[in-house]
Amino acid sequence: MAIRDNFSYNDMDEWLNGKRVTEIECLVPDLTGVARGKILPRVKFTEDRGMRLPEIVLGMTVTGNSPSDDDAFDRAISTTDRDMILKADPGTITMVPWAVDPTAQVIHDCYFSDGKLVDFAPRSVLRRVLKLYAQKGWKPLVAPELEFYLTAKNIDPDLPLAAPIGRSGRSETSRQVYSIDAVNEFDPLFEDIYDYCDMMGLDVDTLIHEIGAGQMEINFQHGEPLGLADKVFYFKRTLREAALKHDMYATFMAKPMAGEPGSAMHVHQSVVDEESGRNIFSNPDGSPSDLFRHYIGGLQKYMPSAMAIVAPYVNSYRRIVRHTAAPINLQWGVDNRTVGFRVPVSGSQDRRVENRVIGADANPYLALAVTLACGYLGMQEQLEPTPMVEGSAYKMKVELPQGLSEALTSLRGDDRLRDVLGERFIDVYSAVKELEHQEFMTVISPWEREHLLLHV
Repeated sequence: MAIRDNFSYNDMDEWLNGKRVTEIECLVPDLTGVARGKILPRVKFTEDRGMRLPEIVLGMTVTGNSPSDDDAFDRAISTTDRDMILKADPGTITMVPWAVDPTAQVIHDCYFSDGKLVDFAPRSVLRRVLKLYAQKGWKPLVAPELEFYLTAKNIDPDLPLAAPIGRSGRSETSRQVYSIDAVNEFDPLFEDIYDYCDMMGLDVDTLIHEIGAGQMEINFQHGEPLGLADKVFYFKRTLREAALKHDMYATFMAKPMAGEPGSAMHVHQSVVDEESGRNIFSNPDGSPSDLFRHYIGGLQKYMPSAMAIVAPYVNSYRRIVRHTAAPINLQWGVDNRTVGFRVPVSGSQDRRVENRVIGADANPYLALAVTLACGYLGMQEQLEPTPMVEGSAYKMKVELPQGLSEALTSLRGDDRLRDVLGERFIDVYSAVKELEHQEFMTVISPWEREHLLLHV
């Protein structure tokens, strides 16, 4: 299930004919969530029914470098730089609204030459987790809420970001949380975004102004995880393009501005029985089920090891601080936004848990895969959660890793997550992120020059 359910190659060809498409952007989400691939003429796309890219596309840092002298990485990704075979998922075909000529875009799955899915590709990792649920007769449902900042154009990375100028001719200088007028400052941009999303079938729901200056949030209607990950992947690309059209930037950095709250990707998640459609988080009498408690217990136990996936960059950990609308620990509570795992007030069929730990900078495929994996392990192991928090969890101790290096150590050492997500994925991902951390450590920050240059 993706943008279009049960879409075949023949359906896709008829759709392309109807839209008079001349070019197709063939996309593969890499580990960072960046769109890699090729642009093919329509005829070439139809004749080849796929394309090839080297495996290393799935083993690169956000700066485009790859690990060397890492035995586990070399065992997973061939040192001969062999090709993957990429096949389009017809259900993900959609238009590129900002293109001048009729252009489509379609997401591809990655295969080895023997026909097996490339196990360290982000879509493959999510499929692997969903298969575990299917074997139990369960179907997870998710609803992402994605925060982002609009900023003035900034071509000098040494300068701090600033809020963009709206239709009033002024930029925000104070926090305008939930302000309708503050959203209306950027009406032309959001009209384009809604038009683009409508053309692409992304089913976005609510747009609100968040706490930070120029910070917004878009909500997606709940649905099947792979399809929602595709939509988040497409939306990020769409928003950046629309913002550029209006002479501003859109960023999903977890903490783009000092002194402002960070951006999260809150994910509401529930599980239904495939045969009956009943929410397994509720008993027949409407009370919370044992599986619901175990799911929360799994999130509490395994999310620290998953942090390197849901907080994938050095910048991600700047968001995880007290009193900034981000959790600092693994506590849970009902209608409590200070905890890591919030249970919204709802009816029994809508019972769900919201993971508030995930950053907006996370790869949506991997973020959904790992949060569902944590809940799955909790149900399998019948883990009990800690007592529910009644007050503010900010008064409690920090329980989440405080940096990427610490998080990577936990990820590499967690055998259960390795089993569920795939050994080769963990090896490739960890090696890539360790290289990114090494690259960051070669950079001297303005803070260090300001406070250490003449004082130590």
